[in-house]
Amino acid sequence: MPYTSDVAAAEALTNSYQKLKNEISKVVIGQDETVRLLLTAIFCQGHCLLVGVPGLAKTLLIQTIAGALDLDFNRIQFTPDLMPSDILGSETLDQERNFKFIKGPVFANIILADEINRTPPKTQSALLEAMQEYAVTIAGQKYGLGRPFFVLATQNPIEQEGTYPLPEAQLDRFMFNIYLDYPSYQSELDIVKSTTSDQRYEVQRVITGEEIREFQHLVRRVPVVDNVVEYAVKLVHKTRPNTEMAANDANQYLEWGAGPRASQALILASKCNALLNGKYSPDIEDVRAVALPILRHRVVRNFKAEAEGISVEQLIKRML
Repeated sequence: MPYTSDVAAAEALTNSYQKLKNEISKVVIGQDETVRLLLTAIFCQGHCLLVGVPGLAKTLLIQTIAGALDLDFNRIQFTPDLMPSDILGSETLDQERNFKFIKGPVFANIILADEINRTPPKTQSALLEAMQEYAVTIAGQKYGLGRPFFVLATQNPIEQEGTYPLPEAQLDRFMFNIYLDYPSYQSELDIVKSTTSDQRYEVQRVITGEEIREFQHLVRRVPVVDNVVEYAVKLVHKTRPNTEMAANDANQYLEWGAGPRASQALILASKCNALLNGKYSPDIEDVRAVALPILRHRVVRNFKAEAEGISVEQLIKRML
């Protein structure tokens, strides 16, 4: 949908965001911050990893967001016996004995990768090319994926038996690592009342794939002043131990710091955060608002930090 100006497009984005929030809140109660980050990632063309204990509506939240977007949606339940071909698709012989490619569930706009850490690295890596290149390669043939394309993955942090931690290279491809906490007492009261009645809420589709693509381009056109870019890049450099700009905490407690993808994600997400708040350019507060979910999965603690019980979140907050 063409807009008369970028200002008109920015206002349309803000309105669409409010409509999406209203539709999602019909089904999902009390996850406002998580919804904001998920929608920010979608408007920035990024992928998300949701980490939380069972029963916090991770899957329901992603399904609800998919329902509010006029896009193709597929859910993949990751299990220990899942093979790469189960995700990407495979070649089979047709009636004329010619090879024909049967597309797998990855060929959709939104992929819910449920319990992604339940499957071995071989299958986890099948998503890597799709997430980064927006294409998959089968038998030497490259197949492009439709746009927009998002991988929204869930992970259960409690059970460690029979799970395979995601490799750092794949974690780095997720724009946000979002932790879901237990709901507040009031929110849980509302959840119980809502889910134990016979009332069903229909989520309306409020935004199309074409509009999402337009908003993705708009986010990238948002101007950023140099001091905001410098703040974001300095923040990432602070996390890198034994480098010129490393923070004391990084030297003491971190094994590895964040890479350049973190700097790119900080600026993109801060641009979108500014637009969602009715601003036309991000400031340092916008960078700080998105820093924690961008950095928490990109830095690795050392033994000293683990022994002293210092969390990644505490270290990032100190650097902020």
